[in-house]
Amino acid sequence: MKRKEELKMSNNLQTFTKGLVKENPILVLLLGCCPTLATTTSAINGMSMGLATTFVLVLSNIFISLLKGFIPDKVRIPCFIVVIASFVTVVQLVMQAYVPDIYETLGLFIPLIVVNCIVLGRAEAFASKNPVWPSFLDGLGMGLGFTLALTLLGCIREFLGSGSIFGLTILPETANILVFILPPGAFICLGFVIAIVNKLKKESH
Repeated sequence: MKRKEELKMSNNLQTFTKGLVKENPILVLLLGCCPTLATTTSAINGMSMGLATTFVLVLSNIFISLLKGFIPDKVRIPCFIVVIASFVTVVQLVMQAYVPDIYETLGLFIPLIVVNCIVLGRAEAFASKNPVWPSFLDGLGMGLGFTLALTLLGCIREFLGSGSIFGLTILPETANILVFILPPGAFICLGFVIAIVNKLKKESH
C-alpha cells in the first residue's frame, strides 16, 4: 500500500514538473510561438500572457477531465473549444476590469488563447484521458513552464531593448538596442535561449 502511494506521488510529481523543463511548451516543444514572439516586448507583458494562459489551461483541463465521460467522441474537439472559450471569456472580463492597460497591450492575443495549441493539445492528449488531479497538475506545470519562458524572454528583450526590467530602469537610454523590442529581436532572443537550454540539457546527460 505504501509502495502504491509513493508511486502515485512520484507520477504526480513527474506530471507537474515535465512542463517546467523536460517538456517546456516553448523552449522544448516549440508550441505557442505566435503569442510568445508577439507579447514578450516586456517582462510584465510576457508574465501577464503566461498567467492568463495558465488560468485557462488549468481550469479547462479540470473541467474536460470531469466531463470526459459525457462528451461524445465525434464532437470532442468542438466541446473542448467551447470549454476553453468560456474560460478565455472570464480572463478577458477580469483583465478588462482590473488591468485594462495590460489588456489593451496584449490585445488580440488574449482571445486567441482559445486556439492556442498548448491548451487544446493538453485537453486532447492528457485531460480527456486522465483523472482530475493529474489533469490539474499537468495544466499547472505546462502553464507555469509557459509563463516562465515568456517572462524570461520578456526580461531579456526589455533589458536589451529598453534598458529596464519590469519597468525598472537599469541601463541608460544610450545603451538600448532597439532591435530587441522589434519582431526580429524576438526571433533572435528565442533562438539563443533555446540553444542555451539544449546545451545545458546535453551537458546534464
